[in-house]
Amino acid sequence: MAVPENKLRSGSASPAPHRQALRAGAVSVFTALAFAPAAADWRFEPTLNASAIYTDNVNQSATKPEDAVILSVTPGFTLRSEGLRRAQATVHYGLTGVARFGGDDSDDLYHNLSAAGKAELVEDFLFIDGNARVSQELISLLGSPADAEVNNSNRATVGTYSISPYIRKRLGTFANAQARYTASGAIFENDVANDSSSNSFSAGLNSGTRFDDLSWSLDYSIRKTDYRRSADTTFERVSATMGYALSRKFRVFGTVGEDTNEYLSATDTSGSFYRVGFGWSPTRRTSLEASGGESYFGPVYSLSASHRTRQTRWDVRYSEDVSDISRLAVDYSNLQAVTASCPAGTVLPDKPDLLDLVTAKCDLNLFFGTSLANNVFISRLLTAGVAWEVGARTTVSVRLSDLTREFQTSTQGEDRVQTVSGTLTYRLSPTTSVNGGLSLSRNSLDSVAAGGTAREDDILSFSLGLSRRFTDQLNGALTFRHTQRDSNAANSDYDENRLTATVGMRF
Repeated sequence: MAVPENKLRSGSASPAPHRQALRAGAVSVFTALAFAPAAADWRFEPTLNASAIYTDNVNQSATKPEDAVILSVTPGFTLRSEGLRRAQATVHYGLTGVARFGGDDSDDLYHNLSAAGKAELVEDFLFIDGNARVSQELISLLGSPADAEVNNSNRATVGTYSISPYIRKRLGTFANAQARYTASGAIFENDVANDSSSNSFSAGLNSGTRFDDLSWSLDYSIRKTDYRRSADTTFERVSATMGYALSRKFRVFGTVGEDTNEYLSATDTSGSFYRVGFGWSPTRRTSLEASGGESYFGPVYSLSASHRTRQTRWDVRYSEDVSDISRLAVDYSNLQAVTASCPAGTVLPDKPDLLDLVTAKCDLNLFFGTSLANNVFISRLLTAGVAWEVGARTTVSVRLSDLTREFQTSTQGEDRVQTVSGTLTYRLSPTTSVNGGLSLSRNSLDSVAAGGTAREDDILSFSLGLSRRFTDQLNGALTFRHTQRDSNAANSDYDENRLTATVGMRF
């Protein structure tokens, strides 16, 4: 049986995303550990996962639904360093083989990688971070939203990587200084977006312990990105911030600065900006920070709030900025916003870094369900959620997100993805749980982004399943899912029922 890999189109100059990202991932993660003490303990854990899926509409078609049975097997491993205070690394890798019986009767191989590492090379001075990912991402909001295993017509393999050495220096009690260099890249299968490589540098100086109520910082950053098939971009920013604590719980701050960007020749992409805001922390469990101001592309606002009780965790975030797909692929500055889900019972730090999320095997929805569109865009992102324990057996979570991308060329327009979802887990016993989920997404594209007529799709998904841990090394699950899409475009509605049985083993 011939099994075609995810390969680039004939004539493409770019290597396959998984190959380049795997190489970069190894360099990114293990460079950090190469300079660490040799006393590292490595925990290697082989895994084997398998699934059988029955679907009554494998292609999510409005006019020609087809039944299919899909079998997959994923050998993989987890490699994690242990016993080192100054260096940590975690790698999760899996190779999924898929055979589809029905529909197009196709076979595929998919690589999936999630890796992160960090090390303190010189105590309290020189550090290094590295990460890499390989995943199958949504190509277009107009096509099938199915996972690649079910239907790969609207999925492409994406590889991203980043390596970042930096220094931190305490200048007595006066200030703290930091300087960071980052080399990163993004590789997209079949030219669905522009492959890119970026080099960035940032430096900052902020107030030390000598300053009590008064705080200040000076910051500079520059990021240059080279694209394989389009114009290169440069984002440069210099800013100064000053804040004052009016009380132990309330502070005010303001920022002024200058953007000097190059990404469009016909539009002014540079100018001064300012932001003013406040921070309020009435208790150790509650915090709120909000700001507003003006930038060269218009008004800008931001919001970050969190609240914890014994049974609940609440969070809300809003941000506006200039971005592009390459930056979105490798920028992990808003990790709590991009976290899609973590295994049941996961406890994360209040401010998790990428290594925390990778080690906990959390899913990272870096693209927020959007398509892999090219070019620069103004992004406006709102995320909010709550998770709580209801009694001793029930866990409930609700999350919402709203992302608008306003593209800065006349040929791409604007799109918007709004999602609200809820999950419920009820533990029947220490080893058996019932899991339910309900989500509603609305994808909106203006006439330019949709290619002629504005389009709006509502996608409703309901799932109900039973999971069981048979032994410490063996677990399984049976899940039913119903999905339907209602669209204002002709022949774009569909319904799908899917039954999935999975089994996972650790050795």
